[in-house]
Amino acid sequence: MLSVTLQKNKRNYQVYNEWRKQLFLSNAAKDASVILYLLPWMLSVNFPSVPGYVEELKKPFKLSHIDTNREILEREHQFKKNFDVQNERFSVRHLYGNEDILGIYTIGSAGTISQTSRSDCDIWICINKREYDEKTLQYLNSKLNMIKGWLDENIKMPVYFFLTDVSDIRECKFGNIDFESSGSTQKNILKEEFYRTTVLICGKIPFWWVAYDPETPVDYEKDLKAIQKSDFGEVDFIDFGDLTEVHPSEYYGAALWQLNKSLTHPLKSIIKMLLLKMFLESPEEELLCNKFRRHVLYPPINAMPADPSLFTMHTMLDYYSMHARKEHFEFIKKCFYLRYELKLLSKKQTQKDDMAGIIFKTHHIDRDMIYFLNDFASWDLDRQIDFGGLMFEYVSDIYRDIVKIGQGIRGDIAPEDLTIIGRKLASSIKVKNFKVPILNISSESINLPVLTFIYRDNIWQVYSSSNSVSPVIANEDMIFCLTYLAWNGIFDPMLTRMQPNPTSATVQEIINLGKMIRDFFGTYNISQVHFSKFLSEEIINKMLVTVSFDETSEDMEIQSISIIYKNSWEEVFVRQFPSLEKMKAFMARAGKISPRVETRYYIQRHNRYYEKIIDRTKNAVDQMILGRYHSAS
Repeated sequence: MLSVTLQKNKRNYQVYNEWRKQLFLSNAAKDASVILYLLPWMLSVNFPSVPGYVEELKKPFKLSHIDTNREILEREHQFKKNFDVQNERFSVRHLYGNEDILGIYTIGSAGTISQTSRSDCDIWICINKREYDEKTLQYLNSKLNMIKGWLDENIKMPVYFFLTDVSDIRECKFGNIDFESSGSTQKNILKEEFYRTTVLICGKIPFWWVAYDPETPVDYEKDLKAIQKSDFGEVDFIDFGDLTEVHPSEYYGAALWQLNKSLTHPLKSIIKMLLLKMFLESPEEELLCNKFRRHVLYPPINAMPADPSLFTMHTMLDYYSMHARKEHFEFIKKCFYLRYELKLLSKKQTQKDDMAGIIFKTHHIDRDMIYFLNDFASWDLDRQIDFGGLMFEYVSDIYRDIVKIGQGIRGDIAPEDLTIIGRKLASSIKVKNFKVPILNISSESINLPVLTFIYRDNIWQVYSSSNSVSPVIANEDMIFCLTYLAWNGIFDPMLTRMQPNPTSATVQEIINLGKMIRDFFGTYNISQVHFSKFLSEEIINKMLVTVSFDETSEDMEIQSISIIYKNSWEEVFVRQFPSLEKMKAFMARAGKISPRVETRYYIQRHNRYYEKIIDRTKNAVDQMILGRYHSAS
């Protein structure tokens, strides 16, 4: 590769990278400014008043190229003033010694049109671990943790640091880089996403980005060696390794993990699943990151802006316009529109609306539909459920297609990963007796309606203020209805009503119990359950016992008992028993119960024998749990 080509590629990359930074700033000015400029500075100083101070550190860590970063140098005086740094002579311009941190890079949606108000920012802090002793590495980790704590308190965007070794990236060792990734399924595929979406915050340019010649194929390793021998190679570039292909088994494994994530983040995951399905169906196609690099370094005439999310959306819509059924393609366009939080035809057009508008001129969305989608944030619960149901059905269709394509190409996917995926899906989808089902909702932000409990024909029914025809949930057991609402995140004490009925339950008792269920069990979020839990059999670890909730009792007789319990696979069940004896029989037959099961109790406060009934129930439950484990031992 000729040096003139290399220098041209470097200049084009720097222009592109600066453009991405400006887009980041336009999306979230305050947060982006802190991440792009203050963060590198805080990593490169070590003053007691600056977040990240490590007393034992002899000299600050030196971040590559911070001494020539004009934006940071211009702001340094203000940074020192903000943190009351009295040392007037100090400047990152004069840091000495070897470079301790080789670069800071984003990966993902930051600085793209897919960045939204709920986006986070994953940042790779890249070092050469072989040059660190144990203590210095510990200091760097401590510094990162303290800076992370300060960022959590001072900016809205969640920031996550991943301290990564250059050689690990080169060899695609990403086993521990992401809680929601699997080491056996995320190898080259994560590097492809990194190259395609990264913003260089400060440090060295990935050599891959400039190792391209439009006229002749590039020998990556040969050119890398030549550059490393030159005067500027080691200074300007970092070697994360070449990327020429991704095995279909990786796409298959990653698609399975995205299916898992779609259970809690449907809009984001359905786009990624469609992308992976496209890759699986076109195994001979050039990698998307390679296409995007060419688009950035040597853009065609009238090229669209060099935004990786825009480029990916354009590529996918072109593909699915020819390879998807018409109704599916229309749905895909809606998913992109909602995922990117676009507002075409609105009075206040943003930069990303203008950029995305270029794509939707080709792949047209009806004007009335645009206005309908623009109101997504104000959709009522029923619309959210309807769209969420369609999304879940389509995700299921995509999954079935992927499974068919993936037959025989599982490759290096570890058996335990397949076990985790299967059990995690089963815990969310499988219907079981007494299990509280999961409500598929299209948005993570729901406009909650007023919910009214009605007792009719011995059935409890809950209606929303937006739909008086079809109940949100109906069941003979009012506690099951209440648990369903709380577990699915649609219970709000301020929006709970009840029509007069012959039971002893009052609206205040419903509110009190609903708050206890919500506070004790939380709301459904299977992404927060660590994968290791699914390598063991499910075990009951939380239990809420309620006594005679909606029945009048003037004595100490326990007329009915309900047990709400959650297991380690994030499944919630509701069982009702007419007596303590029946509950004892259930406990004797039940599956594994943790000897340290966390237990709460609830009984109507106006019951005259409240304390005695609670004590009686507690003693019975304790004896049942302890008795099981004593007999087992």
